[in-house]
Amino acid sequence: MEPATIVLFGATGDLAKRKIYPALYNMFLDGKLPQPFSLFGLGRREWTDESFQANIEKSIKQFSRRAPVDPESIKSFISAFRYRVLDVGCEEDYRKLLEQVEKREMELGIPQNRLFYLSVGPELFETIALQILGSGLGTVKGWKRLVIEKPFGHDLDSARLLNQTLSQAFTEQEIYRIDHYLGKPIVQRLESLQQAHPVFHDLWMDRKIANVQITANESVGVEERAGYYDRAGAIKDMFQNHMLQLLMMTAVYIPKESTSGKGSSKKTKVMEALKPLQKETVRNHVVRGQYSEGSIKGNAVAGYKAEPGIAPESMNDTFIAARLQIDNDDWQGVPFYIRTGKRLKEKSTRIVVEFQDAMEPASQESLAPNLLVFELSPEETITLQLHSSKPGRSETFQPIELDLGTNPMNSPEAYENLIWDALRGDPTFFAHWNEVELSWLWVTPILEAFAENKVPLLPYEAGSYGPAEADALLEADGFHWWFDDKQHLTSDRKGRTSYAYHTND
Repeated sequence: MEPATIVLFGATGDLAKRKIYPALYNMFLDGKLPQPFSLFGLGRREWTDESFQANIEKSIKQFSRRAPVDPESIKSFISAFRYRVLDVGCEEDYRKLLEQVEKREMELGIPQNRLFYLSVGPELFETIALQILGSGLGTVKGWKRLVIEKPFGHDLDSARLLNQTLSQAFTEQEIYRIDHYLGKPIVQRLESLQQAHPVFHDLWMDRKIANVQITANESVGVEERAGYYDRAGAIKDMFQNHMLQLLMMTAVYIPKESTSGKGSSKKTKVMEALKPLQKETVRNHVVRGQYSEGSIKGNAVAGYKAEPGIAPESMNDTFIAARLQIDNDDWQGVPFYIRTGKRLKEKSTRIVVEFQDAMEPASQESLAPNLLVFELSPEETITLQLHSSKPGRSETFQPIELDLGTNPMNSPEAYENLIWDALRGDPTFFAHWNEVELSWLWVTPILEAFAENKVPLLPYEAGSYGPAEADALLEADGFHWWFDDKQHLTSDRKGRTSYAYHTND
C-alpha cells in the first residue's frame, strides 16, 4: 500500500471518536495502514496537536475492539496525527492547510497521495469539495480520493445536484460513498459463499428459492436525531440506502450471475431490473407506520410524537415494510420482503433466504422450510438449516444445521474494511452514483404517495414488530416473517416449528 496523507474533516465529531479512530488503530495493529502515513484532523475547536492526540487515545481506549490497549503501540500510532483549526468556507484556511500537508509529505517522504474523509454534515459536502479544488489541495502528483457518508441527497433532484457539484472536483472513480452496512463481514462474504459452497450454486440454479426477507429492526427511538429524522423518516434514513444496498448485494452475489462486469455494474443491473411502483398503487406494496407509546424490555417508552423535538402533528414514518420484485431471469417470481423501523421489540438485522418445500403437503406438518440465514446484528452468523429423514424412519424429518461463519471476535469491523478499501482504491463495497440515482428514482413514487397521504400512516405499539399490515404483505403470498417473537430463534409468531441455531461467526 502506497504511503498517503489522510485529511479528516470533522475530526472532533462523534463519528470520528466512535468509529474512525478505533478503526484506524485496529488497522494499524493489523498492518493495514500505509507506512509511513500522516493524518491531519480538521475542526472548529481550538485544540493543539497534543490535546488532539490525547482525545484520540481516549476514544480508542473507550471504543476499540482491541482491549486492553498497548501503551507503546498507541503512542506510535497517534504520533502521525496533527490538528488544524479550519473554517470550511474560508479558502485561506485551505491554502494554509496545503502548505502544512506538503511540508509534512516532504518530511516523511510521502508522495502526494491524499484521502479526504468528510465526517461532517451533508450540507458541507459541496462547499468542502469546491474548496479542495480551488485551493489546490486536490492538485496532486499521486492519487486523490474523497470519502463521504450518507445521506447522498434528500431526494432525486438534490442527489443529482450534489453529484454534479462533487464531479467538478473529483471523478466518479475518486468518490467513495460509505454505506457501513456494506462493510460488515457477513455482507462482504456473500460473494465468496457461492464459490466456497457449491451446494448453494445448485440450489439457486434449480430455482428453489421461495422468497427473500431482509430485516433491520431497531429498538431505539430517534434519540438526539429528531431534527434530521423527522425530515427523513425510515424511508430516507434506512430504506433508500441501507436496505436497497442489502437487496442489491443479495441479488447480485447469491444466484448464478448471467451478466459480465464487476461490483457496481452488477448492482446497477439489479436496480434497473427492480420492478417500479406507481404512485397510485404504492399502498398495495408498501406499509408505513409510526410508533406509539409502549414498553421495551419492561421499560415504558414514549410515542414518537412525544419525543423531544418532534411536532405533535408529525406524519413522519418510523417503520417501512415493502414487497419488491426483481424482473430478471435469476429472480423472476421470487418476492423480496424488506422491513425496517424504530422502537421495535429487539435490535436485529438479518437476511433470510427461504427455500421451496420439497415434500408433499401431508409430510410438512410442524416442519419449517429449509433456510439460509445471514445474521448481521447483534451477532454475525451464517447458518444453513436443512432437513433430512431420520435413519430408519423416512417419514420423519430432523434439522441439519451447518455453521458457515467465521470468528466475530477477530473480525474487522465495518469501518476498518471500508477505510482499508478506500486506501487501496477498491470501490467494490461502496455505493456508486448509478446505484444512488436509481435508488432515489425507485423510491420517488413512494415519497410522492406519502406526501399526498395515499398510504395510511399506521400506529404501532413500541416494543412490537410493527403494524399487523406488514404481516399481511407476506401472508397474501402464503409466507410469514421468520424469527419474530423468537425465544433463541426457536419459533415464529404463528407457532410453527423452527429450530434453534447458534454459530460462531
